[in-house]
Amino acid sequence: MKRYVFVLLLLGCTPLFGQYTTILDSVGKTPVSYATISFGDGRGTFAGAEGEFSFSKKKYADIDSIYISSIGYQEKGFATQNLPSTLYLAPETNQLSEVVLTAPKRGRFKKRKLKPTTHTDYFSCWLPTVESEVAVLFNRYQGKSSKIAQLLLPINAEEEYRKKGNMKFSTLFRIQFYENDEGLPGLPIKYGDIVFRVSEKNDEIYELDLSNFNVFIPEKGLFAAIQVLGYSDPDGKLLQTKKYNEVKTRRGIQKISTTFRPLLPFTDALPQQQTFVRRVFFNNKKWQVFDQTYNENSKLIQSGQRNYGMGALLHVYDQ
Repeated sequence: MKRYVFVLLLLGCTPLFGQYTTILDSVGKTPVSYATISFGDGRGTFAGAEGEFSFSKKKYADIDSIYISSIGYQEKGFATQNLPSTLYLAPETNQLSEVVLTAPKRGRFKKRKLKPTTHTDYFSCWLPTVESEVAVLFNRYQGKSSKIAQLLLPINAEEEYRKKGNMKFSTLFRIQFYENDEGLPGLPIKYGDIVFRVSEKNDEIYELDLSNFNVFIPEKGLFAAIQVLGYSDPDGKLLQTKKYNEVKTRRGIQKISTTFRPLLPFTDALPQQQTFVRRVFFNNKKWQVFDQTYNENSKLIQSGQRNYGMGALLHVYDQ
């Protein structure tokens, strides 16, 4: 009897989704936080804050190889058969932007708000999936030295639907910055991990404090990009859940990406096209302007909802 109890305890301690693997820096042996894990078929997942992720052949039976990347590291492929418990990525500094970042200012500044644009229309919202990233261009205010103290992120937590029932969620997002390369997002500008949790308690505008990151806008401007990482627990730890659903159709099994809450309201109220999107597991991670050239069948594009109205609170310095 004791033997059976012992076996049951062992089974209870086994991870639900298979063995955990940790991604480390090959030099410093430190975790590579929130690394991108591509399956090579247009889908993938992300590691957690400590570089941890789970992978099992039972959960992903058709995946033979994974490709792991992160800003500042060389991408590397691994066979999924007998995946080791620790994987290493080598640093690659030439992957980062050479934009000269302005030294932190300590003088007087004026606050200038770039107003966000939001709404609650479900049918005019971007449905976030882990495969997509949305970027918006920011320029210096009147050409003066400008620091992004806050990002003002429009969200739609579907309050009207929450009133009809229980719609709780806990979703982890990431913000990344990119140089302005002739009007397109270019090389990443590394400011550290900017990750935050959004729940059903947040709505309309999420105010993301960036005051400790010293995000100064370069002369040519920069792109701020928002990306969903997946569901999290209440403490903001990324959950290792499957990021797509398998649906049986006449053509066979179709893999449909999971959409996450909250939604991102897109708008037709902005005068210029300033929003770019990309699929991080597909099309060589190529950025595209969000217009007919991206997807002429998109309902958002057809209705003119082509911009994500991200705003910001700037600290503007005279010198």
